[in-house]
Amino acid sequence: MLKRFTISMEEELLHDFDDLIAQRRYKNRSEAVRDLIRSRVVEDEWAADKDVMGVISLVYDHHQHQLQEKITELQHDLHHHIVSTTHVHMDHHNCLEVIIVRGQAGAVQQLANSLIALRGVRSGNLAMSSTGKHLH
Repeated sequence: MLKRFTISMEEELLHDFDDLIAQRRYKNRSEAVRDLIRSRVVEDEWAADKDVMGVISLVYDHHQHQLQEKITELQHDLHHHIVSTTHVHMDHHNCLEVIIVRGQAGAVQQLANSLIALRGVRSGNLAMSSTGKHLH
């Protein structure tokens, strides 16, 4: 059930918000506000070390000595957090590995940090998400 409420804000802030709405192609302010609130709920779930989901993206040089083995070993050590992985050969030297993870926020963050810190990983990122349990 949708509930209506009123928000008051300074005109300049509203103008900035409307610019953001246009850039992100929201249909209206309500959709944008809902997304902002959901994003904050996800942040709070991560801060409270709740059960979360995320996506770890790694770009690495597959010629780096034993890097693939280290990535695989970390994933096997924490297999209970790994939902799925996808491996893409980008070119002769570079690979992209996308790892969907689930678990307590701290453990997921630690796994991401361990993978991203490996020598030969050129770029790494953790996109934090929610299990959706608290997002309505």
